Amino acid sequence: MINITEANVNQAVELLKVLVSTPSISREESDATDRLQLFIERGAPVRFEMHRHLNNLWCIAPGYDPLRPTLLLDAHIDTVKPVGSWSKHPFTPTVEGDIIYGLGTNDDGASLVTMLQVFYKLCEYPQQYNTIFLVSAEEEVSGKNGIESVMPLLPPVSCAIIGEPTGMNPAVAEKGLMVLDCTAKGVSGHAARNEGVNAIYKAIEDINWFKNYKFQNSSELLGDVKMTVTQINAGKQHNVIPDSCSYVVDIRSNECYSNNDLLGIIEKNVGSEVKARSTRLNSSSIATGHPLVKRAIELGRKPFGSPTLSNQALLHIPTLKMGPGDSSRSHTANEYIRISEIREGIKLFAEMLDGLRI
Repeated sequence: MINITEANVNQAVELLKVLVSTPSISREESDATDRLQLFIERGAPVRFEMHRHLNNLWCIAPGYDPLRPTLLLDAHIDTVKPVGSWSKHPFTPTVEGDIIYGLGTNDDGASLVTMLQVFYKLCEYPQQYNTIFLVSAEEEVSGKNGIESVMPLLPPVSCAIIGEPTGMNPAVAEKGLMVLDCTAKGVSGHAARNEGVNAIYKAIEDINWFKNYKFQNSSELLGDVKMTVTQINAGKQHNVIPDSCSYVVDIRSNECYSNNDLLGIIEKNVGSEVKARSTRLNSSSIATGHPLVKRAIELGRKPFGSPTLSNQALLHIPTLKMGPGDSSRSHTANEYIRISEIREGIKLFAEMLDGLRI
């Protein structure tokens, strides 16, 4: 049985303070990755392989055997930019009792430092699977220099836990994302005369379709596909009939449809020109009978469907999203994590992964 001590919790908290004090906005994670690499090199209690690609860092537990399945533990090092309503300094870790305030404490620093401690323990207590711990970059922007750039460099991975703030409950499904740039075309004319074709009116017809259309297949875990028009732009001046109206649609998909499926349905139903910025961020899910899910349930954790996006969307293997903290604190002013949540996370992950058969 893996032994977790208060020293593990203290080291996790120490590293979290280091990361908070080192700004790591997406695509600007170099300094934070440098400091993390140095922290591991100086303080790791066991030896293992460590590799780096751009601002991504990964460690392979000793005794790697290509004949065994491989578990990936992933957490991201990047953060969003701090919002303007912080009353504390976002890059100064502030401890008040059980709480640590600071940008990235909840999303995703707590998962990162928790998974690192668990990885150390899995190195000390060999399992019947290989373990890789990955700290990925550019997660908040789904950047191509993040986890997508690393996966081809890793040994084959059988399954993964994506560390995100879920209250240590397993997210077994996750909504996907597709953003559409749409343009309704009209004919310009003078607003004082009955001429031209108003592109705004044509756009309104399609916007109403996006508002009211209901896709046939709903998900038990994720509910319906959600489409929301979030931006609109048209017109040059008050007395000219606009010949173009552009608008943006945010689409959150469930696991019943790929983004390409949705795009095909949309194109058949609207008159506007439709262009997807990307179709690669599909919804994902893992079978409830997968060993990772079963073990989490055995430990009293409750599976759920997550509306938020993570690195799960970029992996094509069974993935479970799970970690300490609460998603509602992410991207907010005065973001925080509880030390007790980190402690619980280390202990639960260790119990969940010790003796696991993948």
